[in-house]
Amino acid sequence: MTAESVLCRKTLPSIEDHLLAPEWCDPRIGIVHLGIGNFHRAHEAIYTEEAMLAAGGDWAICGVTLQGDVTKRDALMAQDGLYSVVERGPQGVKTSVIRALREVLALPHDRARLFDLLADPYVRIVSLTVTEKGYCRDTKTGDVDRGHPGIAHDLEHPGEPGTVLGILVAALKTRRDAGIAPFTVLSCDNLSHNGAALRQVVCSHARVLDEALATWIDSEVAFPSTMVDRIVPATTDADRDAAAVALGLRDEVPVPCEPFRQWVIEDRFPAGRPAWEQVGAQLVDDVMPFELAKLRMLNGTHSTLAYLSVLAGFATIDEAISFAPLHALIHSMMTDEIAPTLSVPASFDLMAYRDALLERYANPALKHRCAQIAMDGSQKIPPRLLATIAARLERGQPISRLALGVAAWFVFLRGRADDGTSFVISDPLASRLTALATNVGNVGDTRNAPQGLVDALLGCRDVFSAELASNEMFRHALIEAVTQLKTGARAAIENTNLQVAGIDPASGQNL
Repeated sequence: MTAESVLCRKTLPSIEDHLLAPEWCDPRIGIVHLGIGNFHRAHEAIYTEEAMLAAGGDWAICGVTLQGDVTKRDALMAQDGLYSVVERGPQGVKTSVIRALREVLALPHDRARLFDLLADPYVRIVSLTVTEKGYCRDTKTGDVDRGHPGIAHDLEHPGEPGTVLGILVAALKTRRDAGIAPFTVLSCDNLSHNGAALRQVVCSHARVLDEALATWIDSEVAFPSTMVDRIVPATTDADRDAAAVALGLRDEVPVPCEPFRQWVIEDRFPAGRPAWEQVGAQLVDDVMPFELAKLRMLNGTHSTLAYLSVLAGFATIDEAISFAPLHALIHSMMTDEIAPTLSVPASFDLMAYRDALLERYANPALKHRCAQIAMDGSQKIPPRLLATIAARLERGQPISRLALGVAAWFVFLRGRADDGTSFVISDPLASRLTALATNVGNVGDTRNAPQGLVDALLGCRDVFSAELASNEMFRHALIEAVTQLKTGARAAIENTNLQVAGIDPASGQNL
């Protein structure tokens, strides 16, 4: 393949129809983004390019990979930071080429360049999408997990950090010592109260090294919260082939996504920000109502769908939601168990939001793989499902559907689908969780297996608080749900639907 057939800056004149606008001002880097994955490239990067086109400003992005793998850096830089976003919806496919990404770095290889940028006064925002596990938090206190190997390294070698927390603390120290105003730290992860959570964990990390630095960060650095939403699957070879057909150029790093997107941002940016509000982002005083609605309605049902689907043999979300009993379960879960726990502005119609989510799940063009959503359950389950369960238990309300989602995760941790197919558990606590899940006998082995599985996993304090784990209503609901799953996920879904409707699955009579 010749250089001319690969997407890069000099090929832009040939693909003007795929640009957000033909003009471009070649802005300076104003944002460093930690965790340059597909989601950022289909979300913040697009909003930022559109904002610069609408209102100007030097807000080009430097993206940073944190895993030591240079593959993504090299692929993006070979294309001058360009990549295509392929929006797939029921109405068709739209392919756009994004130019906001100016540079890509990979740690630890490009540490010096990264810290030069983080000390540059023109860099006024450091944003991140590193998933829940990237925050290295002690789940019981919210402070930094000093037992985390990466954190232990960074505290011992603060000048050579590898974790997000170590990078932020070292960079903010440099700016404080040089008399440079701090950058704003912008979390774009699905973490409850993500700005406040990030502030706490960063300050606690800094406090171990330098109490005065921690105090300065706490008082001088803004950590606005956000709510982000867009379904962005992993890139496949089919996506690369589709992008090549659309562009007439080879793009090694296209991003598939749905047409829908949402970004709600707490408007606290002392050093300035792009004009995101001009291109569809919502700048608000309080993100929490939007955040909780998304975490519980979308993320909670997404995880429930993922674990039930992997067990039942559904590969993608659209395939899963087309199974009528599962559609009915998720619909009633949002309507009857999740929505009543939410307090939202009068303008936010939760039932319309529910219907929009179900429509998005059914998008046949997206092919969002259930196995991708099922990753990192130990980090996702607490904010997505357990917080909702705790709210309902506090009011003495039933949790049958929510409990089925958690129980499906328990059974999923055995690494075997209902048809016997094995799969690998991808989770920061994988070894511990799979040991707990498999050391109590197989689900169908003994009468007490469901009880043993539930008790073993409820004992994991990194996921379940002592208070929640000791709640008998919760424990009983989980045991009943795991027992239902002994007959297979599809049967468990149907039986749960019957039970919440007041019908005995065995007899068909009213309970």
